Amino acid sequence: HDMLRQASILRALADTEVPVPAIVAVDEQEPAWFAMELVVGESLEPVLDDPEVEPSIAAARMRRAAEVLPSLHAVPLETIPNAGDILSPADELDRWSKTLAAVPVELVEGADELVRLLRRDIPAAITPTLVHGDYRLGNIISDGLEPAALIDWEIWSAGDPRVELGWFLVFADGTNFPGVGRDVPGLPSTDELISCYTGSGPALPDMTWFDALGRLKMAAIMGHNLRRHREGRHIDPDQEKLPATIRRLIDTGTALLAR
Repeated sequence: HDMLRQASILRALADTEVPVPAIVAVDEQEPAWFAMELVVGESLEPVLDDPEVEPSIAAARMRRAAEVLPSLHAVPLETIPNAGDILSPADELDRWSKTLAAVPVELVEGADELVRLLRRDIPAAITPTLVHGDYRLGNIISDGLEPAALIDWEIWSAGDPRVELGWFLVFADGTNFPGVGRDVPGLPSTDELISCYTGSGPALPDMTWFDALGRLKMAAIMGHNLRRHREGRHIDPDQEKLPATIRRLIDTGTALLAR
């Protein structure tokens, strides 16, 4: 991971409303590193991580995360150094379709139909924003119910904010992760989280498409990890728990677009 690029975005966000840890030291000599202030709290994904989060706390944190996300997307891109090329919805679909295509077909049965449905009606891009790339409770240090620090900036970029929101929605439903996750009662629905994000602003178009894209992305990542395990490149027996989740993500993503 590019340590200096992570440090640069944290510094750029230091005086914004985005909750990020302060940078206390940076060493640009190889191997480059940076140090951040200690932020007290916990970063747990309610549907995946241990220890379990009490359901009402998990629900409140998820709502607050959705409400805070617009502050990230409101940061002017011109204030962000080295943001790189802007990724459109089509670019995102191409990226994750290629990842999925490298996974043995028996692990991602039905994926071709999901990709076909996504390609059938790719939404027009909206105004690009800064995107974290892996925005979810597992990457947010929460102090009680409040987001205290957004961490793990390895893959930040500039792109369509709906891609980020669609990814976040994948983690709002534990039934997306059979065999590896848990169903947490009382988590906000997709519609409620989108409403938390938009507030009194205009509705976001095509969010069903981005919800399905988030599921494709997760299936592709899990399929890639399982393939690496089975090829002996990164041994992790827990990867053998993933096939049911990969299948569920593909099936539910397809169902969203086939309505």
